[in-house]
Amino acid sequence: MDLQACTTAIRAKVGEDSGLNASLKFDCGDDGVVFVNALAVPNTVSNEQLDAACTVTLALTDLGALLSGQLNPVNGFMMGKLKVAGDMSVAMRLQKVV
Repeated sequence: MDLQACTTAIRAKVGEDSGLNASLKFDCGDDGVVFVNALAVPNTVSNEQLDAACTVTLALTDLGALLSGQLNPVNGFMMGKLKVAGDMSVAMRLQKVV
């Protein structure tokens, strides 16, 4: 899954009101970022490099696996495939969305 496909999938999962009530960024390094602004309704998803309350750093292939259900978020974190920086409670709420 490329970055645009991941962005589209996240946009569909987040919807207009994800209930995250925070900003979140998926940082895939040189492959780009997916920024979720869930502070206002409707929530927005973009590829802008902005500061977020929580940043999840992972490879683009792992983001694709996470979105398709092939990678469990908790297992990915425990295996070191995802690194979380910032507000961990946002990452915990993200499980309900992804």
